[in-house]
Amino acid sequence: MQNTARYLIFFQYIGTKYCGAAKVPPHQLLGKGVQDYLEGAIRRLNPFNPVALTISSRTDTGVHALCNSAHFDLQRKNDKPPFSEDILVEALNFHLGSEDIKVTLAYRVPGDFHARYHAQSRTYVYRIALGAPHKSLLPLTDRSLCWNLHNLELDVGAIREAAALLVGVHDFSSFRAVNSDLPYKNPVKTLDVVSIQPGGSFAQAHYHREIEFWELTFTSRSFLYKQVRRMAGALVAVGQRRLSLSQLKEILEARDTLAYPQGLVAPAHGLFLTRVNYKATDIHFHQQTSEG
Repeated sequence: MQNTARYLIFFQYIGTKYCGAAKVPPHQLLGKGVQDYLEGAIRRLNPFNPVALTISSRTDTGVHALCNSAHFDLQRKNDKPPFSEDILVEALNFHLGSEDIKVTLAYRVPGDFHARYHAQSRTYVYRIALGAPHKSLLPLTDRSLCWNLHNLELDVGAIREAAALLVGVHDFSSFRAVNSDLPYKNPVKTLDVVSIQPGGSFAQAHYHREIEFWELTFTSRSFLYKQVRRMAGALVAVGQRRLSLSQLKEILEARDTLAYPQGLVAPAHGLFLTRVNYKATDIHFHQQTSEG
């Protein structure tokens, strides 16, 4: 269609009050997903075409994102030229208003670009806090954005050994959620990175309590439903000596979602999607053709 532009947008959100990243079906009276609000903002631009947003990464209810992505087509009325990337970002954020959702970047991309299938990798970071006997004693800046562990000891060395077991190509069926709505998805995934490192916090240097933050990082091309939270929970259990390395290996090798112990899944509020990577040649297409 003439003057139809396909855009790739990157956006962030605090997921506390949203029912995940994806749109919530109208018959489910659970609330709204981040996609519902983004599509609402796009409609406020009065496009000629129907609005349909395709999100790259479906995060769970309560999970946050510093960088998620999506694509959509936009044709303006009266044959007006496409929005520039900067104007589009500014307009969408204006219409998002006070929601805890903000668009950070936009790119014009080819008409066959797909936010989900063209993604080369996704990175999640799980934040852990040690040193607060109760969640209410965490700094306000972190209270809903990390998992507060009540016992203050964490064997980081054991977690690193356990993380090494998960790196590489495996059948991760044991780490798929029992109620997965995508049972047909290939459970064989390649985990490029599983690591634990000290994590910073703005409050750390300005708070009267000694709070220690750690970050579990996971990078792969794609993940199974709730796989990251289940892996994070298992690694923390190893660090707390509630799960041995051999038990973790047995769970992985069982390739059975029912082999995963009950009560280990890490809560949603500590998890952040931090990066969705694309080939530079895919997302800089419009700039190249314009300059050429």
